[in-house]
Amino acid sequence: MSASLESLLAGMGPLAVAVSGGVDSLTLATLAHRRLGPDGMLAVHAASPAVPGEATARVRAEADRQGWRLRVIEAGEFADPRYRSNPVNRCFFCKTNLYGAIAQATDRQIVSGANLDDLGEYRPGLDAAREHGVRHPFVAAGLGKAAVRALAREMGLGDVAELPASPCLSSRVETGIRIEPETLAFIHAVERIVGGALAAEGAEARVRCRVRAEGVVVELDPRCLALLDRDLRADLGSAIRERAPAPALAGPVRFEPYRNGSAFLRAGSTPEVPR
Repeated sequence: MSASLESLLAGMGPLAVAVSGGVDSLTLATLAHRRLGPDGMLAVHAASPAVPGEATARVRAEADRQGWRLRVIEAGEFADPRYRSNPVNRCFFCKTNLYGAIAQATDRQIVSGANLDDLGEYRPGLDAAREHGVRHPFVAAGLGKAAVRALAREMGLGDVAELPASPCLSSRVETGIRIEPETLAFIHAVERIVGGALAAEGAEARVRCRVRAEGVVVELDPRCLALLDRDLRADLGSAIRERAPAPALAGPVRFEPYRNGSAFLRAGSTPEVPR
């Protein structure tokens, strides 16, 4: 599997790999570095309030361990009022700022870790990639998410292969609610608090803190939700309300079953912001 991808990467020339800190981009950066060497692969990571600090730390750690050339940039999406307004096509403006910033930093071919599974979803960020000439090696090779994880294991990236999906923090904010750095910091703190409490109960939890028009909702897998008795829910609710950056987020906290992308109001239900 890796041999055919390495051949594909070699034909693209010197690369700038957009590295978010997730399994796809870390696997792609590793493969590109092994095939093209330190001069042929530049890893570019955008530090942002929407990116958990753990992701940035993970990118830095892999760069140090593998000897990547790494450039950490600010994409500037928080200076873009279209992004901040959180329309249904928010990701288009996020990726437009990201790829524009990478293009200003280097003239290398930009590549992303998008995989075949991403093509089956509403992904306005892929439109931004197309407008900036970004290429997607995993898509070109016909690899979906499971195949990328298998590739990571094949290359000895066991820890990377097992990383859970972790979309940006802005994806937790319901469409139409303005994106504020303080809100994203709150979301991250809530997920760490709840995850820590469940870890103390012996459970490894997928936690999503959703900020919706009606308030804060914490989503958990059903097995973890069942571990929250009345006292633990009350304690967690109090801890969450204490950290609320705005009165609208300081009301009762609801705990619900996890639903993928539940903060996103689907395309067609709300208008896109003109590009």
